[in-house]
Amino acid sequence: MGLKDLFIALADVFDGPEAIEGHAKQALLSADYGTRHAFEPTELTQPFKIMMGKSNSHAVCEVITKTPLPWLPPQTSRNPLYVAHSLPKVHVELLGPDGLIKSNSVRLGLYGMLPNFEYGIRTHPAEEVFVMLAGSAYWRRGSAPYKALDPGERSYHPSMMPHANKTAEAPFLSAYVWHGDISTLNYKYEGIPAVHHCFQD
Repeated sequence: MGLKDLFIALADVFDGPEAIEGHAKQALLSADYGTRHAFEPTELTQPFKIMMGKSNSHAVCEVITKTPLPWLPPQTSRNPLYVAHSLPKVHVELLGPDGLIKSNSVRLGLYGMLPNFEYGIRTHPAEEVFVMLAGSAYWRRGSAPYKALDPGERSYHPSMMPHANKTAEAPFLSAYVWHGDISTLNYKYEGIPAVHHCFQD
């Protein structure tokens, strides 16, 4: 399968109540494939493939596994702590200033993390939503407790809301979108919270 097949399938993922998901759907369905740049596909590691094959995974996971993509740790920041904490993560920016297809209105892609890791507190000007596609993760919004999310559930972060996520025994894969000020210049990574808030089921 190619990027167009994947984009059409992902457009159905962004069907939540926040306006940002409408922006994501529109960007996916109006993508300019003439701006596509060449890339070297890399293999998605086995823990993600196994989780994406589970019966409760979103249907789009089948399309993702059949689409060659350049899976790498995210590179949103050059902060050494951020770089170190990104090693257990996989990421592809599909649409955006640095995406496989150019977009100046959104950053949209796929993001996941291996089991028993944590991605600490960060803030950025763009509003953002993550839609869980496979596996499970705990998400923290502002000062609220971490909340367990499964496939089909969402974590929405308004502009500059501190947020974090972690995994337990399972990896996860998600689709995300940034909208608004999508520059990474004012992205701030604070690291793992010193005091962990209680979990919320």
